Amino acid sequence: MSEPRPGLSPPAALPPGDLPAALRSPAPAAQQGSPPLHEFALADAVVKAAVRAAREAGIDRVEAVVVRVGELQQIATDLFEFSLTQVLPPSDPLLEGARFVVEREAVVFRCRVCGREFGTGDLGEAPGADEAEAVHFIPELAHAFVRCPGCGSPDFDILAGRGVTLERIEGRGGDLPGSP
Repeated sequence: MSEPRPGLSPPAALPPGDLPAALRSPAPAAQQGSPPLHEFALADAVVKAAVRAAREAGIDRVEAVVVRVGELQQIATDLFEFSLTQVLPPSDPLLEGARFVVEREAVVFRCRVCGREFGTGDLGEAPGADEAEAVHFIPELAHAFVRCPGCGSPDFDILAGRGVTLERIEGRGGDLPGSP
């Protein structure tokens, strides 16, 4: 087993009072079996992308990083938010004091057969734990488990609610498109 990278602390190394709810209590059925390292890996990628984008834009100090998380990813939001703070590069003043804002985006599907737009609330019965876990890791698998509530077709586009997106970086000393 390899040693953890500097700045990345596994959740088990923290006192129980400091753990997010996702680690203190059993996960919802859709999350059972999903290793918390998935959220840590996503958080690490977001932080690295934010650092790179901020430096390219000439930002000296990042004040806020806004991240959009699609519902289809089924990420444990509290664990993801916690992970963002744990993967910050130590001794890098660029992100010191930065806050991370995680926005959830509802999934929207559009049926290619009948044109109906629908979300997960329109599906009736929720997928089982195994199906939800599969979609968590590979969102394209939604086509195997989701049917249009209008015509029953598995042929649909995913219009929104997928993936993890670095939406905006707010800071001083530079500008990024979409930043105030």
